[in-house]
Amino acid sequence: MNAETAWKIPDPVSVCEVCLDDASITTVRRYGNSSGLRLVLSHANGLAADLYYPFWSLLADDFDLMVYDLRNHGWNRVGAQQNHNIPILMHDHDLILESIADRYGDKLTVGVFHSVSALISLLSFSRRFSALVLFDPPLCKPTANEAEFDAAAERLAAAARRRGHRFRTEEEFAEFLAYMPGFARVLPGVRELTASATLRRSPDGQGYELRCPREYEAQLIDYVRSFSPLLDLENLPCPTKVIGADPTLRGTYLPAFDLSKMMTVDYDFLPESTHLLQLEQPAACAALLRDFLQSIRLA
Repeated sequence: MNAETAWKIPDPVSVCEVCLDDASITTVRRYGNSSGLRLVLSHANGLAADLYYPFWSLLADDFDLMVYDLRNHGWNRVGAQQNHNIPILMHDHDLILESIADRYGDKLTVGVFHSVSALISLLSFSRRFSALVLFDPPLCKPTANEAEFDAAAERLAAAARRRGHRFRTEEEFAEFLAYMPGFARVLPGVRELTASATLRRSPDGQGYELRCPREYEAQLIDYVRSFSPLLDLENLPCPTKVIGADPTLRGTYLPAFDLSKMMTVDYDFLPESTHLLQLEQPAACAALLRDFLQSIRLA
């Protein structure tokens, strides 16, 4: 893809609207090969499932893709801030899986999640998955202890609360991202895709604003620091692959503070990648996913 080519999200094969407990609705979009192994995919805090199209489009020929946004993100309307927390997202996660099975039938299902959605899938401990492929879940930092992890989370939450949230145009936001270190390695066109996937028209008609409000994003970061230590990597419910960013780069997570516990997880990382590895090296991420599924005889 060259710099002049835009990523265009195709229309889904079908959609499934899932009513969540507080009358919020999330829309599951179906893409790909309906006869293939089912993959359920979601995204990181503050982002959107459509943004990952450079990654999941590479899987569409062979897999039955179910793509959805976390509440208050992406296609979804913004609801009450008090309901934007990890326990409710865990409950949403289970409702969404049940609704997919009810609408499209039960079959082997693999969860493919990034960052906070990966954490939610681990915490929910769902028995509906035959396997999990998790990209850079926010578990711990290299060389950090729990106190340092908390301090880093506080800094990240504070930065989220300060971030710009209104822009005159989508192009202005894409240009703004060009100066953000986190977007320095993404593929051409991804910054523009980020603008279209994570901005919506402001209610007053004056420009654009973040689909996920910055206060909501920061609040979820505060929850992550409390829930990450609860994970028990020695008792995972299904075969699990963790694919991390380059651990020598800033902003990378590792599966555990105790390196001996990392032996309980099938862990790999992509050199020269950051937390947005699926937007930087989507082909390599898709290849690692396929290799793992073949190793456990699901593909």
